[in-house]
Amino acid sequence: MTATKIENAQDVVTFLKAQHEQIKSLLSQVAESSGSQREEAFTQLRRLLAVHETAEEEIVHPRARHELDDGDAIVSARLEEENEGKQVLSELEKMDVSSKEFEEKFASFRKDVLEHAEAEEHEEFGRLAQELDAGQLEKMRRAVEFAESTAPTHPHPGAESRTANMVVGPFAAMMDRAKDAISGKR
Repeated sequence: MTATKIENAQDVVTFLKAQHEQIKSLLSQVAESSGSQREEAFTQLRRLLAVHETAEEEIVHPRARHELDDGDAIVSARLEEENEGKQVLSELEKMDVSSKEFEEKFASFRKDVLEHAEAEEHEEFGRLAQELDAGQLEKMRRAVEFAESTAPTHPHPGAESRTANMVVGPFAAMMDRAKDAISGKR
């Protein structure tokens, strides 16, 4: 099973929360492992975060802006966090996973990712579940799964909007997937 495959998720909220659990697990694996095991866990985490955030930016955040009374403020805060996260993830990706510098930066990154996930679940996902019916939530899940299947697999700071992801995303995804195939890190 791949890191982004979620079984039995009928709606987008259940799907994204299940991915958050996978992200939490991978964060722990990276923090608690070393050497090649840490490298593999970090590669999985980097890929999952990249596709997960892209799908949220393309599908979930625009819907939250539209459906929630304070959607603009909520989404703006999440996008700022996501941009900062992408910048740090990009920096971490260039570091030796065994270095002290990686461990220190990763510890801070882990805390920020956990706080971000909590904010999304509380301020955005739960409220979308209240506003939308089951059919709409299921349709969004399918859209998120499709967006993830074509999303970049590496962080691209600065591409945090639906428009930016639609313009830059396909080229970035193609380049990322080619880079992954050449390096053997999927």
